[in-house]
Amino acid sequence: MKIRTVEWKAGRVVMLDQRLLPNREVYRIYDDPSDVMAGIRDMVVRGAPAIGVAAAMGIAMGARSLSPDRFARDFERLCRAFAATRPTAVNLFWAIERMRKVVRENAHRPSETVVKLLEREAQSIRDEDLDGNRRLGEHGAALLPKTCNVLTHCNAGGLATAGIGTALGIVCAARDAGKKIAVWADETRPVLQGARLTAWEMKRARIPVTVITDNMAGALMRRGIIDAVIVGTDRTAANGDVANKIGTYSVAVLAAHHGVPFYVAAPVSSIDLSCKTGEQIPIEERAAAEVTHVGGKQVTPGGVKVWNPAFDVTPHDLVTAIVTENGVARPPYTQSLAKMVKGGAAEAPVREPASAAPRKRRTRS
Repeated sequence: MKIRTVEWKAGRVVMLDQRLLPNREVYRIYDDPSDVMAGIRDMVVRGAPAIGVAAAMGIAMGARSLSPDRFARDFERLCRAFAATRPTAVNLFWAIERMRKVVRENAHRPSETVVKLLEREAQSIRDEDLDGNRRLGEHGAALLPKTCNVLTHCNAGGLATAGIGTALGIVCAARDAGKKIAVWADETRPVLQGARLTAWEMKRARIPVTVITDNMAGALMRRGIIDAVIVGTDRTAANGDVANKIGTYSVAVLAAHHGVPFYVAAPVSSIDLSCKTGEQIPIEERAAAEVTHVGGKQVTPGGVKVWNPAFDVTPHDLVTAIVTENGVARPPYTQSLAKMVKGGAAEAPVREPASAAPRKRRTRS
């Protein structure tokens, strides 16, 4: 299942406007890098891998109009402007650094040659994401039973990547392998990525999907309905702490309590080994209107305070395994994640922390 999330066409960046889904499928065409930046900030495109691809393409496009006399200086200014769009998704900074490397290593070449190399690099980042998602999906699918009810939070499908998906890529790969898969999608307040985007993707893929409000997940687990939780990640620290959409931590706590495995789908580009723990991950805070309004209608009294962090951090001891395109990492994550980043390895010995160890399923009495 491939979705046209972010594409490069005739020197312009084309993005599916995810703010309008599921009601309208509209593609925005950008020929100015500042508009691509706004698209990232305003969540026309969202999801860590997709943000990285969009930024790389926006930088490649912006480089075309830079003066040859001031190319290196103005290129750095362009990179810094993209880096300021959203702080949590590490793929953004990873992609920007790849573009910087192209300029550094080709500083002796004419600027028009460097621009062509930048365009090629942006395309490579997109192509590598698609290929990596396919491999990640295959690794993750092997973890699921033949019949499986999967709970997911937010959206980590094709819309969050270059077009295939991480968490939902696992779901689709499991279905393609002949497994009977059904998805339960948390609606994911305040922007409703689960209700709008995950449900749209699963319906499009013809995979059974049921939307629930965020506060229903515990009741499902208590009834023994959920077999596995799979989520994405915007940044994973070296110790396995995971930053993902706000509410992920609550789902992880519920999963540990009910003995449900909690899997994280993490492309290597989202693993930040320089970030030792989740305490060092910057958490973006967004506008109060996302909470106070739903569908343009105000739902809270005027003048009340609002706290709206876009992400939370799930501690590594609540994570059963982290699935990458290079294999499956298990505790201790400081060792297994480093191996994945270096190119992959066989699964580390299973050493589940006590808080995430399988336990007898709690069911309704």
